[in-house]
Amino acid sequence: MSYPHIPLEEAITALRAVLPLDAPADVILSRYFRENPMLGNKDRAFIAELVFGVLRRKRSLETATGKGTPRQLALAWLVRVQGMNMRQLEPHLRGPELDMVPQIKALDLAAQPLAVQWDVPDWLAERWLAVYGAEAATRLAQALLRPAPLDLRVNTLLAKRDEMLAVLNAAGMSAVATPYSPVGIRLADKPVLAKYKPFLEGRIEIQDEGSQLLGYLVAPRRGEMVVDFCAGAGGKTLLLGALMHSSGRLYAFDVSEKRLAKLKPRLKRSGLSNITPQLIASENDTRIKRLAGKIDRVLVDAPCSGMGTLRRNPDLKWRQSPDSVAELSAKQTAILAAASRLVKPGGRLVYATCSLLPEENEQVVEAFIAANPRFVLKNAAEIFRQQHIALDTGEYLRLNPAEHGTDGFFAAVLEAS
Repeated sequence: MSYPHIPLEEAITALRAVLPLDAPADVILSRYFRENPMLGNKDRAFIAELVFGVLRRKRSLETATGKGTPRQLALAWLVRVQGMNMRQLEPHLRGPELDMVPQIKALDLAAQPLAVQWDVPDWLAERWLAVYGAEAATRLAQALLRPAPLDLRVNTLLAKRDEMLAVLNAAGMSAVATPYSPVGIRLADKPVLAKYKPFLEGRIEIQDEGSQLLGYLVAPRRGEMVVDFCAGAGGKTLLLGALMHSSGRLYAFDVSEKRLAKLKPRLKRSGLSNITPQLIASENDTRIKRLAGKIDRVLVDAPCSGMGTLRRNPDLKWRQSPDSVAELSAKQTAILAAASRLVKPGGRLVYATCSLLPEENEQVVEAFIAANPRFVLKNAAEIFRQQHIALDTGEYLRLNPAEHGTDGFFAAVLEAS
């Protein structure tokens, strides 16, 4: 990158739009790019890198600049994270900013409180410390500050992983098999895949390896009736459909029409014919009640704080709070209770979140089991072992980027009697 020509003013304008944090950062940034169509790909890449870079390191950058303005935070990111020196920065600096650069460089991060070192709010630092202890929490925080790799899932209905690895590597994409998911591929870079032929043909989908592993806990069989209770844009739905070899019936429920609309083109590409997307009004919709006691397997990937996805969505740590987590916990409890009514005797219920907080995870499951004695907890590691997946995090699935290189996921497998 030629530093004198970076679109710094445009990046600061974009950052200023994002920083009120009253909507998801990626949504605001997409709108900014739509409103500024003259920006080239390189400029967009730099702007996105700066905006998300500042969101990742906001706490330490604010400490270095004394609660800085968007402009000062952007400069601090260039200095502290990108390592730009005074000569490179000078064309972009105004008056007193020349004196600010040494002060920004001088911040000794190791002397700061853990929340500043980890670049998180105080409440989150306290939770992590209580759950993981200082050493593991530090490793987790550092892992969450790094951008996530690009993981793909091979659609086994249309392709094999070895074949797709060969195709991707031949195209210069530096692809390797994921360590845990039998259908996952990890790319070294982040190529744009929207117009790439194997993607358009439905042979590969973008999906984090952790998300793929949830499908193997559900482990649906051919001919079964299965429900993805909070299907969203359908990444896990498509995996479940492929695991069922496009047989049986798979319902994709969601309360958001917008999210389900994103499933339609993906479904068309996938070649699957066993999926029925259904918009529901709430977890107590009459469509759900009609299926009570009839379903073999139910996946509840519950709405959550997203604290396991901070590599991709760093704005979430500033947009969530103890109050919002408590609200989510109540919502998760209600959704799990409603979804459980679908499961027939001998059926399987998988509860999952992309959170790292016990109040959204273990605590929800333990309270559910106490209130619903017909469900018993099954060992997640044993279910993986049956499918030749070498991953043991105990009875529950607990993934985090520091240990497993995936997003942070939690899952519990429950069996109905």
